[in-house]
Amino acid sequence: MSAFLSKMVTVNLGMLHYVLDHVYGAFMHRTKISPQFFSRGWGGTKLELLERMINQLFPEAAGQNWPPTVIQPTWKTVWESKTASLREGVFRTPCDEQLLGALPPESRSARVAFLVPKSVPPQRMACVVHLAGTGDHTFERRLRLGGPLLKENIATMVLESPFYGQRRPVMQRGAKLMCVSDLLLLGKATIEEARSLLHWLDCEAGFGKMGVCGLSMGGVHAAMVGSLHPTPVATLPFLSPHSAVVAFCEGILKHATAWEALREDLAVQKAAMTLEEVRERMRNVLSLTDVTRFPIPKNPNAVIFVSATDDGYVPKHSVLELQKAWPGSEVRWVTGGHVSSFLLHNSEFRRAIVDGLDRLPWKESPL
Repeated sequence: MSAFLSKMVTVNLGMLHYVLDHVYGAFMHRTKISPQFFSRGWGGTKLELLERMINQLFPEAAGQNWPPTVIQPTWKTVWESKTASLREGVFRTPCDEQLLGALPPESRSARVAFLVPKSVPPQRMACVVHLAGTGDHTFERRLRLGGPLLKENIATMVLESPFYGQRRPVMQRGAKLMCVSDLLLLGKATIEEARSLLHWLDCEAGFGKMGVCGLSMGGVHAAMVGSLHPTPVATLPFLSPHSAVVAFCEGILKHATAWEALREDLAVQKAAMTLEEVRERMRNVLSLTDVTRFPIPKNPNAVIFVSATDDGYVPKHSVLELQKAWPGSEVRWVTGGHVSSFLLHNSEFRRAIVDGLDRLPWKESPL
């Protein structure tokens, strides 16, 4: 009887977490508080450019391993103590000229925060690049996640996403990207910037181990970076689907998408389409973000997914698809939904960061 009651309590709690995600989603996305995603349509020629650029990654990506672009951030110290320092840096986004021209002017300079312990030299430290989830416009939340890792000699580098924070276009409200092309631009630029930061940490700062993590959308980008980076890094996607298709066509964000505006935009370009045909077009475009198409990371044992048991945004099948595509990776489940896990399970995210880094060898010191 007690086992039955325990199971009932677990089921009811799971349902509560799932309902919380839907209540939060309804409040945020079905009210007039903020506009919908993609209210300005598909993005026209920018979308065509992005589709071509991303398609160039496949199926040859496994053999490319193109080197990251070298960057030279300009730093200023925010604060410094006896045990740690926080600096902020800026650098020109390392995208090629075509991509740079497609980005809004506000997004062409990247910003990072860099929290570093002082106790040991860099070659005996690790550093993790933290990528932004949907709506994460500032450094603060990710610095709070990484701060307690200072005592583990793990530094934190937080990248401000294109289209977010000080890089947000003046006409964009909040995190609601105006065009579908903006989502692909955000992802492509974030991947290039994160790979360049990992290269800087390795070759310029001399860190002994590196990793990349992110929550939700940031986890999708972290998985892509870990896949495409030419050297092994700990790869740590938290509460993340295997593809943006899941978020915008299956999960709660489908209610935040301006389907009618997208249909009208297509009608101007082509013949009239039904809403179902518009959704199919979206699935085809966002299939470019399917991480299962990306090469397996150099050290899949250092890939740890942390996912929620009752996530209203990311279904379990999506997490398991990516684990299946990357043999050797690990999935850890936390009890909760997307929103509650985001708020309550930072300790599990930190444990995954520590464990993922522990599965990498220390870089050999140059003679």
